[in-house]
Amino acid sequence: MASLIYSAIASLDGYVEDEQGRFDWAAPDEEVHAFVNDLERSVGTHLYGRRMYETMVYWETDDDQAAVTRDFAQIWRAAEKIVYSRTLPTVSSERTRIEREFDAAAIRRLKESSRSDITIGGAELGGQAIAEGVVDEYQLILVPVLVGGGKRALPTGVRLELELLDERRFRSGVVHLRYRS
Repeated sequence: MASLIYSAIASLDGYVEDEQGRFDWAAPDEEVHAFVNDLERSVGTHLYGRRMYETMVYWETDDDQAAVTRDFAQIWRAAEKIVYSRTLPTVSSERTRIEREFDAAAIRRLKESSRSDITIGGAELGGQAIAEGVVDEYQLILVPVLVGGGKRALPTGVRLELELLDERRFRSGVVHLRYRS
């Protein structure tokens, strides 16, 4: 059975974007990007909300010559993508489909039938999955910046005891934390 992994890059004060919707501070350097690439290699399916998909679809046509970003683009293109949106009319990437409603039971069935892990990205969609109890693992990449407000990486009103599985510190001060629920 596959694990559902909530993955987010967040500021130290817990936001995935600031009050103006910016997240330029979250761009990983080469060391962090290579680490993220290695995390993503085991993922067979990405679950996205509309806004996260619209951010990530960049990788469908990226032709950057840097090895680390070229590697990420290849990993991303190889995975299945499911976009949860009531408003997105069509998708613009291969191996992608739209679901109009989040269905925790369908996620449980997907986990049971998948051979590879599944990630869920986007604070709103991730928050729904966390509240429904379908997330098995949390991978947070904390950037050493305070943004003071914006979109929270984790939902309010949910209490869970988590077990720390791994941690890693990078030269830039970025920290990766991996927890199991």
